[in-house]
Amino acid sequence: MNSNNGTFVQAVRERVAEVVVGQDVVVERMMIALLTGGHLLLLGVPGIAKTLLVNAVARAVDLKFSRVQFTIDMLPSDILGSEILDQSTGKFRTHEGPVFTNLLLADEINRAAPKVQSALLEAMQERKVTIGNASYALPVPFLVVATQNPIEQAGTFELPEAQLDRFMLCHRLTYPTPMQEEEILRRQIKMGLKRTERGAMPKTAFDMIAGQPVCHMDDLTRAMEAVQQVHVSDVFTKHCVEFVRLTRTHSSIELGCSPRAGLSIVQAARARAFVFGRDYVVPEDLFELAEDVVLHRIRLSYEALAEGRKPAKVLEEILKHLG
Repeated sequence: MNSNNGTFVQAVRERVAEVVVGQDVVVERMMIALLTGGHLLLLGVPGIAKTLLVNAVARAVDLKFSRVQFTIDMLPSDILGSEILDQSTGKFRTHEGPVFTNLLLADEINRAAPKVQSALLEAMQERKVTIGNASYALPVPFLVVATQNPIEQAGTFELPEAQLDRFMLCHRLTYPTPMQEEEILRRQIKMGLKRTERGAMPKTAFDMIAGQPVCHMDDLTRAMEAVQQVHVSDVFTKHCVEFVRLTRTHSSIELGCSPRAGLSIVQAARARAFVFGRDYVVPEDLFELAEDVVLHRIRLSYEALAEGRKPAKVLEEILKHLG
């Protein structure tokens, strides 16, 4: 593995660690999404640094970053943009929405109405949007990192299977450990005030995000090229196919994975190998990524749910059969 590529990963991780305490696995998943151009869904309660993490990664790699807080009264044009009549010329001009970015943070995506979710679907799948009668290509790279609060479901619209399938990975965040939480508090205590001409206010972790990036688009492009050179053996490919097939034949699963799940495993495994300094994938990559790739793509049968079965337990059975 090229040492420059290893430096890219290390530099981004160190910069993010200056702002975000812990969450190493989430940072790893963010790196995988970035290196493959795959979309990422983060499930977690408010206040565990989801927005901060995405913002820090975007700044570290010098990416254009947009954040949209999804709400029930949102329109597709609030995301994509619209045509505006220019009074001086009498002609329409295109106003580009926040989707014209490299990294789009879709906060609480399930609060948007299905019409808005479907508008984002085209952007996620085809990397282009339609405004009026014209199509516009989105910047390269382009990826969506969406968040959902898994607890509060009042006033939300469950994402349809077609949209969930567009997310390469769905990662479930947990609370920090007691030691990490102590470090979070210590950092906050030391932050001090942010002063302006008219007054001051306490600083937050967002004020700690350094302005200068540690890497640039060329570094990211070289790293993405290296990921595409990571070796995937025929045996690993067969295991991926068998794994996906087992989700379709398991007695407790009503809806199994599409071929896109197999593609996601291979691409994510390559990126994970790169992050860990390998130029080949290993079975551990499949087993470590299985939950994030598969759980949001399967649906248990009514009978299995009635028996109190959990998707994670069913997945564990499949992995044991595979191993």
